[in-house]
Amino acid sequence: MMTGEIVAAWIFGSMALLADGFHMATHALAMGVAAAAYVYARKQAHNDRYTFGTGKVGELAGFSSALALGLISIGIAAESAQRLFHPHAVAFTEATFVAVLGLGVNLVSALMLSGGGHHHHHGHGHDDDHDHDHDHEHEHEHDHHHGHAHGRPDNNLRSAYVHVLADAVTSVLAIVALLGGRFLGWVWLDAVMGVVGALVIARWSLALLRETGRVLLDGELPATRREAIARAIESAGDARVADLHVWRVGPRHLAAIVSVVTTRPREPDYYRSLLTAFGDLAHVTVEVNGVAGPG
Repeated sequence: MMTGEIVAAWIFGSMALLADGFHMATHALAMGVAAAAYVYARKQAHNDRYTFGTGKVGELAGFSSALALGLISIGIAAESAQRLFHPHAVAFTEATFVAVLGLGVNLVSALMLSGGGHHHHHGHGHDDDHDHDHDHEHEHEHDHHHGHAHGRPDNNLRSAYVHVLADAVTSVLAIVALLGGRFLGWVWLDAVMGVVGALVIARWSLALLRETGRVLLDGELPATRREAIARAIESAGDARVADLHVWRVGPRHLAAIVSVVTTRPREPDYYRSLLTAFGDLAHVTVEVNGVAGPG
């Protein structure tokens, strides 16, 4: 369909159809990147070089796809502006038929991806379950734990879903522009719709950049989530959380490092058992520091 739209747009002289075709071409490339990200994540799932697994490969692919989407929106806007001042003859009837076919393909693609883009979960690469306990001075104990849980949608699939939705929107805009030119003689509408479509696409691109960027920079989780984890640990007598770090390592997995200070230190497994209510905490490190009590 992508090839058909580009060729037809070249033949029939439609800027809206040409923009839709090149937009689809870029998204086909972006989905190829998404597929490659999954393949890489699975192949490298047990590679020790990746300390917390390969769960963020999908986020990186989603971020890259959003960048591509933003750049294409700029290109569409620039080309549409040029056509606005230098209009060309358009074969509206033939171009409209091709645009309708393109919309149908995009809607079917969006339907196929809608479940994955919003509900699919893709785990991070660590499947093992092991603990490391180390004794240090000042009754310092350290424990490292892997587990499994469920969490948020996969931004990699979401980016693919957003791509085909963006394609569907540009197809609709192309159809509107072509019908306006055919029945109302508004040839300029072909270029105007290209600019409007570029703005819509740019908005989606920025939203996806913000979301995936926060995950890549470990800034996604709200403070209330960290506070809830701290309260669960501090429910154990005189235990106090001296340091806490929580971040996402995959679509269904969080990692946490908890430093506990207490006058009655217990095994790390005990403090970790206090966090069982947080099902997506898959990679937990508990550090217990014993201190002398009052007097």
